[in-house]
Amino acid sequence: MVEKLYSEFDSDVVIRSVQGKTFNENQIDFEKLKKIEGVKSLSRSVEEVVVLKKEKKWVNAHLVGVDPDFLKMSRMDQHMIDGYPVLNENNEDVAIIGATLLDNLGGFIPQRGSESLLFYAPKRDAKVRLGSNPFTTRLVRLSGRMNFNREVNAEYVVVPLEMARELLNYTSDITSILVEAKEGYDNETVKENIIAYLGKDFVVKTNYEKNELIYKTSKTEKIIVIFILLFIFILAAFNLVASLTMLFIEKMDNIKTMISFGADKQFVFRIFFFEGLMISFKGIFFGLILGYAICSAQVFGNVLEMPNSGGEPFPMRISLGDGILILALVSSLSFLASYLPVKYLLKKNFEKEVF
Repeated sequence: MVEKLYSEFDSDVVIRSVQGKTFNENQIDFEKLKKIEGVKSLSRSVEEVVVLKKEKKWVNAHLVGVDPDFLKMSRMDQHMIDGYPVLNENNEDVAIIGATLLDNLGGFIPQRGSESLLFYAPKRDAKVRLGSNPFTTRLVRLSGRMNFNREVNAEYVVVPLEMARELLNYTSDITSILVEAKEGYDNETVKENIIAYLGKDFVVKTNYEKNELIYKTSKTEKIIVIFILLFIFILAAFNLVASLTMLFIEKMDNIKTMISFGADKQFVFRIFFFEGLMISFKGIFFGLILGYAICSAQVFGNVLEMPNSGGEPFPMRISLGDGILILALVSSLSFLASYLPVKYLLKKNFEKEVF
């Protein structure tokens, strides 16, 4: 789910200049760049912070001007809430805005008619003087609103590249080149191939490196949850210890009678040990059935939805490996919780007997 939300909007590989924020696109031969092994498609990109206005509401936004290929690269059609995934309609440049960003402006995408916003882009190299306007303004119609992740939804607006250049007074300058890797090619491999062609004048990063903290967090989150569950299992194991202890004390007279009839400590030990295993494995059996039933209901029925996601179901996946891991952990704790207290109680109450 994390990869879907972040990797689809952030291209597989991003190329930026080492020198500054922008660079001249003529520095790169795009035809040769497209022929690099592992490169599927490219999109030039211009990025800038702009101000959007609707009636009396103002918000800051992250403007991204891209080529039409970006819509396919980002699978924009799968992330639309309202409207259509287009950047040009009836020979008019239009914009796709983040869902939360439009909500903050009090706007919406009507079924009939259209919604428009006023864009304020900072003038390049403009000197701020009293009475002068440091912004280039343009009224832009919206074609739809998108839903990727919290950051994109709350900050980003996507427009055609040429429109972004006009707003920012750029000619042939671009901020970055977005690269989509071919299926079967590792992003790191494609990155190395691009670096070998471009040299040291450009910074090339994969989407994993761009969102390194997010991916590291998502990978370690599962490990942390396992440790938390293990701690809960340990606490729950004390219930089993208490049950076996009370049962042992309750049956003390019966145990003495059995020993007087010739039963040894191993025989008594096995009775209480297997009793503990029966109690724990009954809980494991019903727990696994209930757990997989809840997971199946979410996977196939979409019972729970993520808040502020536009109806996106809470992501869940049934994994046989996770079930085996939990079964192994709980079984190991059940074994210890059954073995150790019974052995201790027999040793304490029947010290003269030998195992």
